[in-house]
Amino acid sequence: MTVSAAQNAPNPAASNPNAPTAETVLSVHHYTDKTFKFRITRPSSFRFRSGEFVMIGLPQETGKPLLRAYSIASPSWDEELEFYSIKVADGPLTSRLQAIQPGDSVLLARKPTGTLVLDALTSGKRLYLFSTGTGFAPFASLVRDPETYERYEQVIATHTCREVGELAYSREIVAEAKADPLVGEYASAQLTHFCSTTRETSDHHGRITALIESGGLFDALGVPPLDPETDRAMICGSMDMIQDTKTLMLKAGLREGANSEPAEFVIEKAFAG
Repeated sequence: MTVSAAQNAPNPAASNPNAPTAETVLSVHHYTDKTFKFRITRPSSFRFRSGEFVMIGLPQETGKPLLRAYSIASPSWDEELEFYSIKVADGPLTSRLQAIQPGDSVLLARKPTGTLVLDALTSGKRLYLFSTGTGFAPFASLVRDPETYERYEQVIATHTCREVGELAYSREIVAEAKADPLVGEYASAQLTHFCSTTRETSDHHGRITALIESGGLFDALGVPPLDPETDRAMICGSMDMIQDTKTLMLKAGLREGANSEPAEFVIEKAFAG
């Protein structure tokens, strides 16, 4: 079954109430040859917390549907669901997903979950959202949620990519947040966006881990180094980036939290492929 033909596929939920629902693709936008975003319909019964992920995918001609975990990039109040994806030429799902068009169908699981949620952190003054590549997706949800600004005086969203063009999505989201009627006033006053690149020259160069370790990040932002008394953090990116950044959080005295036991930082534990 081709991606375009998937719109005519029967709804798998018809025979299994726990099966994914078939949702309609509303829009698709390609940023680079490596990244794109898409929006799909949201079932009226679908509930999630900003920052969570859900299994999405496409049907296959034979066997079970092909599903992968994707962070929901839209905030919990949005009437549609947005996703930000990498393009992997030989990826079982992304090689097909990057070809979707408005009107096609995407399968959506019924139960979102995840650790990148406000409830997994204890209260603090400053919230860091550390991301690389498409790891900015859950933070696109959180920076557009009013509760984020109710809980923290300052929100610092970092985004590190190889090239400047790959920063377009996070820049777009931050601009939207600051112009949004619901959160614009708060985002304009409390949200700081810090971008860096590792390959192409830009205002800030280097991996986010190197910038944290050297203190360059804090110097550029005009804030003190990480302090477990005031700072909270969420981390999302490649597996190596997550582990390296986690090490720096622990070194600074921050403890890893979870839904069941909130603390000073949390990491993403789901990856799309």
